[in-house]
Amino acid sequence: MNQEMKFKELIAQYSSVAAEDITNDMRFREDLGFSSLDFMSFLGEIEDTFEVELEEEEVLSILTVEEALNLLESLQEA
Repeated sequence: MNQEMKFKELIAQYSSVAAEDITNDMRFREDLGFSSLDFMSFLGEIEDTFEVELEEEEVLSILTVEEALNLLESLQEA
């Protein structure tokens, strides 16, 4: 399973949208129905699954799946 699909599988655990139906332009709150608590729990899972450390300032500006994926990729390259 590639990283993007693994990432979308995590999203699907917090949403009623199936992983294969999640598109990169979907917004966490509006399109996927994430609450603030869902989003914070999801971020913790990202840190554990992908072994990265997220900074609060960085994640507060994330609105879409693509923005989150781009941040993840940049953290893994660092």
